[in-house]
Amino acid sequence: MSHPSLHARTMPDKPAYVMADTGEALSFGTLDARSNQGAHLFRALGLAAGDHIALLLENSLVFMEIAWAAQRSGIYYTALSRYLKEDEITYIVRDCGARVVITSAACAAPLHSLVGVADGPRLYMVGTTAPGYESWEAARDAMPATPIPDEVAGRDMLYSSGTTGRPKGVAPALTGQAITELSPLIRLLCVDMCGIGPGSVYLSPAPLYHAAPLRFSMTVAALGGTCVIMSKFDAETFLRYIEQYRVTQTQVVPTMFVRLLKLPEEARHRYDISSLSGVIHAAAPCPPDVKAAMIDWWGPILIEYYAGTEANGATLITSREWLAHRGSVGRAIVGVLKIVGEDGEEVQPGETGLVYFADGPRFVYHNDPAKTAGAYNDRGWSTLGDVGHVDEEGYLYLTDRRAYMIISGGVNVYPQETEDVLIGHPEVADVAVFGVPDEEMGEAVKAVVQPADTARAGPALEAALIAYARERLSAIKCPRSIDFLPELPRTPTGKLLKRLLRDQYWPKKTERGAG
Repeated sequence: MSHPSLHARTMPDKPAYVMADTGEALSFGTLDARSNQGAHLFRALGLAAGDHIALLLENSLVFMEIAWAAQRSGIYYTALSRYLKEDEITYIVRDCGARVVITSAACAAPLHSLVGVADGPRLYMVGTTAPGYESWEAARDAMPATPIPDEVAGRDMLYSSGTTGRPKGVAPALTGQAITELSPLIRLLCVDMCGIGPGSVYLSPAPLYHAAPLRFSMTVAALGGTCVIMSKFDAETFLRYIEQYRVTQTQVVPTMFVRLLKLPEEARHRYDISSLSGVIHAAAPCPPDVKAAMIDWWGPILIEYYAGTEANGATLITSREWLAHRGSVGRAIVGVLKIVGEDGEEVQPGETGLVYFADGPRFVYHNDPAKTAGAYNDRGWSTLGDVGHVDEEGYLYLTDRRAYMIISGGVNVYPQETEDVLIGHPEVADVAVFGVPDEEMGEAVKAVVQPADTARAGPALEAALIAYARERLSAIKCPRSIDFLPELPRTPTGKLLKRLLRDQYWPKKTERGAG
């Protein structure tokens, strides 16, 4: 049994959370008291187990306090990205049925259309107040610091990042569990694989609204460790915090690896990172050359998993396994892997198809039965829309998302392979590859590159990158042309918003899908 309330009894003064840039800390004792007060406030507002709240906040200590208040009162808590537009925020708040929304002055602008709405959610602001908002702290502090009498475990209900269309809410079932129960998958990743416990110092470099940073940051506190939260990721600052806080574990995404590796050699080796014993990574495919370089630098401490917000299945691979199965995301630890061909039948090892999980936990997309049905086949297997294959030993290798596949001259081209090659060029800081309309081939391979030096963007670099790709890939997989941008649209969690780029090249009348 693990929960911050248990650690508050034995080590009330120990920091549960620390803001990396300021050193401001939230002790287990204070976290317990404030989350109790928050739970009482939710009950006073008429929220019962199964009701919803939403948070639109920057990374902060109060973010975690509110999440734990919802967790111990049986409430669904939906964390919103502060980078979404007003119509997207409004859609999610209404779709999840949030009865309370908590924000800050820095994040409140997208909530404008909800202010003063008679049947809208109750609006609170942390740190200060503005017209239409109540003070979170004032309302919280008027409540008892003791537990509510009907404690029961709440859950996050998070939305996909909307990389291929409207965000999708994943609604987990509330099972009436005690607040001290941990997810078996999270326990496996954090405890069994990464060794997180009371002596751990965990560095969280990503936005807390995303599933993995939020869940890992909560689990570390549940296990009695200290979670150090970065306000935003910066590669060299990340290394400095590892040294400063003697960080033992962290969780990152592949774009962070790329940025770390592109630091000057002197900066990469300026900091003592010897305290680091476990690094979890996921959320996006990691180019094999990038992962190999990170293992060479940090040692075999990387642990990769493949899973989605839907939690319908998961794979896992250690660094030592990966070195023997380069490019794999591991073997199934939740559910049973099934690779399905275009005819709907399971294919043989080595053959490419749509990745499904059988016998995994079921999920539903909130208020979208059609989308839920589309994720399942007639055998009850579910998919996240990724394409890949398994080898004879059951290791999964991802090819790309089905929605991003390019059909050029009748040949299927998966952009991820091309992206993995181009990101290895020293003059490429980021890259996106997708199909664009082509009269002869149907679709042509297009690359959009963020150059390491924007002054170098132009025909000469375009020709050099195309030649670089042709030395390493068959011609059909290489970009026919390359455009340059100062920065590619990625979410702060590292997911590429390829749809925003692709839509610029596909006239509405010819667009073949919402990839």
